[in-house]
Amino acid sequence: MNDDVLEKNYQERLEERLISFLASEKDISLEKAMDIYYKSNLAQYIHEGTYGIQYLDYKVLAQMLMDSEPELFKDLHPEVSNG
Repeated sequence: MNDDVLEKNYQERLEERLISFLASEKDISLEKAMDIYYKSNLAQYIHEGTYGIQYLDYKVLAQMLMDSEPELFKDLHPEVSNG
């Protein structure tokens, strides 16, 4: 295996863990978590390797995403009307 293959595999596992963690933390489906992640700036930074961000822990990255792009998480659980 060459370095490019290893890097790609590492990145894919990182994204899987990050998406799964987001789904768990926000109590949303994996599909919704995936949609949020791939719409985020963070996904692009990880893909491009900006600032070596892809080497941070997936939990740290998930928290960064939740803190820096809260608009992606709006309306996840709409209020249920009682009336």
